[in-house]
Amino acid sequence: VQYLQVKFFNMNNFQIRKATPEDTQTIFDLIYKLAVYEKLENDVITSVEELRTNIFEKKFAEVLIAEEDEKPVGFALYFHNFSTFVGKPGIYLEDLFVEPETRGKGYGKALLVELARIAKERNCGRLEWSVLDWNTPSIEFYKSLGAKPMDEWTVFRLDKAGIENLAKSI
Repeated sequence: VQYLQVKFFNMNNFQIRKATPEDTQTIFDLIYKLAVYEKLENDVITSVEELRTNIFEKKFAEVLIAEEDEKPVGFALYFHNFSTFVGKPGIYLEDLFVEPETRGKGYGKALLVELARIAKERNCGRLEWSVLDWNTPSIEFYKSLGAKPMDEWTVFRLDKAGIENLAKSI
């Protein structure tokens, strides 16, 4: 297990580490808890096996696990994107979640600081993520860290059916 150093907090019982394939069930459980918090649990259609394949075998994403007293209390799932304007890779934070009972201890900030450290180490030009418009506590938290909302951008998405329809059109 590779533990990362969390130097900016005096948290002897808190660690951040890179996830391993053995963490896949934990990752799934945390994803589901995030979905419940966001009122999107019906949108969770993945499985533990699919996550294991796509994260650890195909390496489409990476995961950090936050632990308190060696018990998982949060995670950050991220992957690389690329900015043509900046000419460098970036990190896109897909999900950040900290268990409600451990919020307010700095664990979310610790995960973001670790992601910023990784982005700096990898010479990334950006660290980006999305947040639901109604999630005021998270928006205020992100702003307090110096993050800026990209209000002039609108997110577009094709779901599986949309991808299939577009792929067969001409």
